[in-house]
Amino acid sequence: MNQAPIIDSKQQTVAIGDIVRVTTLSTQFIQSFPEDERILIESMIGNFFKIIAIDEEGQACIMREWHDERGQLQTHVIALDADEMEKV
Repeated sequence: MNQAPIIDSKQQTVAIGDIVRVTTLSTQFIQSFPEDERILIESMIGNFFKIIAIDEEGQACIMREWHDERGQLQTHVIALDADEMEKV
């Protein structure tokens, strides 16, 4: 497991429980989702999320929840690179 501190785009250390703003997501990452989910992933840019975990590669993980057209809860957990987030 990576023991180095996890940092954001401004070189600030981040940890579980911190709030970060998603500053960008790669087009390749967004395109990896089914077309009907891409708008949900893109809408994460500019919004604030709590870091819920640190993955085995040392990336900060955030989660987005929403209800689908049938009212069922859906979630996406994504790991962010330093340049994709800013601690607030």
